[in-house]
Amino acid sequence: QVQLVESGGGLVQAGGSLRLSCVASGSASSINQMGWHRQAPGKQRELVALIIRGGSTNYADSVKGRFTISRDNAKNTVYLQMNSLIPEDTAVYYCWGYSGSFGNSWGQGTQVTVSS
Repeated sequence: QVQLVESGGGLVQAGGSLRLSCVASGSASSINQMGWHRQAPGKQRELVALIIRGGSTNYADSVKGRFTISRDNAKNTVYLQMNSLIPEDTAVYYCWGYSGSFGNSWGQGTQVTVSS
């Protein structure tokens, strides 16, 4: 099993920055992809960014150039640096990990609110 715990959400003004962290435990070494999804009220959950163990990354078009995902394999931690935040980024952000052994794992979510 894999457990994911997020931290770092909060309230920020438009144009500000936040950094989210997600620590994996359990069979964390089995995870080969980690990332962040978000879900705004009344909307479907969407992929924000992902990073593969080798370091390759992928971003949603809406966050390219503003968000940066990184991973510390030694600490089993993935980060999401969010800059130039806009009100449309307001959502619950979920950490996600994929393991060939255990499939998809999700964190409990952390609220990010961007005020205008």
